[in-house]
Amino acid sequence: MDRHAWKPFLQRWSQEWRIAHPDEEPDGDPWLGCPPATEEEVRALESRLGCVLPPSLREFLLVTNGWRHAGNFVWSLRGTEEIGWLADLEPMWAEVYADGEEGDAEPAAARSLLISLEADAGVVYLDPGDVDERGEWAAYDVFSWTAMGPERHGSFSEKMYDFYAGFHALDRPQCETQREWDAEVEDARLASLRGEVDRPLAVFAQAERFGRDRASFLHFQMRTLLRQEDDDPFDRLLTGADTRSWTLDEGLFAAQALPLLFAAHDRARRFGSGSTIQHLWERGPQRVKHLLGRYQARRKEPGFRLCFGNPEFDAAAHVALDAGEEAWPRLRDALACWRPLHEDHLAPIALLADPRAARLITPERGRELLATSRG
Repeated sequence: MDRHAWKPFLQRWSQEWRIAHPDEEPDGDPWLGCPPATEEEVRALESRLGCVLPPSLREFLLVTNGWRHAGNFVWSLRGTEEIGWLADLEPMWAEVYADGEEGDAEPAAARSLLISLEADAGVVYLDPGDVDERGEWAAYDVFSWTAMGPERHGSFSEKMYDFYAGFHALDRPQCETQREWDAEVEDARLASLRGEVDRPLAVFAQAERFGRDRASFLHFQMRTLLRQEDDDPFDRLLTGADTRSWTLDEGLFAAQALPLLFAAHDRARRFGSGSTIQHLWERGPQRVKHLLGRYQARRKEPGFRLCFGNPEFDAAAHVALDAGEEAWPRLRDALACWRPLHEDHLAPIALLADPRAARLITPERGRELLATSRG
């Protein structure tokens, strides 16, 4: 990113930060940065370091010689007078994370450039030993309280964009950026129903980074059919209502997500591990506990049968799952009967609560279903 791209990006960030924090320095300049560094100041820094700075950091300094509120846990970035080697300025961090890099003759933490000035028990640094074809150095941030190792990004500009997305996810400023993401999410939703797969997945993933909760639920549905079931968003979407950007329809949640969550809960109990259902029982609001109780009671009723969606699809899907070797082609054909139960319903994810469908729908077959025009 050159200085002509940095300037409008940082100006937008500054304005949006002020929207989210109207009472902090209300009479101050909305610019979160500093006066730009001169070319001479940047060259003096490079001379002191004995190397040329990576392009995106160099251009950034020529726009602003430092930055405030870089991330939700990084309060300021260093300017040309303060940037230096991590091992010199924060030797404890260099030593701690060098210990974990076995087999590296020169651990990244020991050779890296410290760019954060104030942070919450953490540091941000760039690794001159990890350089791409553009001359960009990999960027890392690490915080002791996360109990996780350094998180890598391809460049300083990528790390700053990640900080910007994190600011949106936590502070939720009511601004044009959020409205733009919501419009993209709606476009991606319609594209998914038309049978597009990869573009909607990418849009939902990015919008989720910016705190767009609707994108989280839409993304979850696609990932469920692709059998990417490593995480679900419901603990977050159904608790902490003060910061939600969208409200999950309770009827849709009960009809499509609860069968999946209870099936996962049953599996977790067999292995003695926790589950989303357990967390929601413990920490969820009363209305969510009411939904859990109602569904749990239904499961105990004589003759209970999973419902996969609208009546036509539900009937066709049950017939398909009883068809033995013909189950998959019949289930695939049954998708022609599927209709969304709500505008936020992308796919018949309740199918995966049935062990027969869970065995039948491989990632490849899930993609085939998503690549079919639906509803």
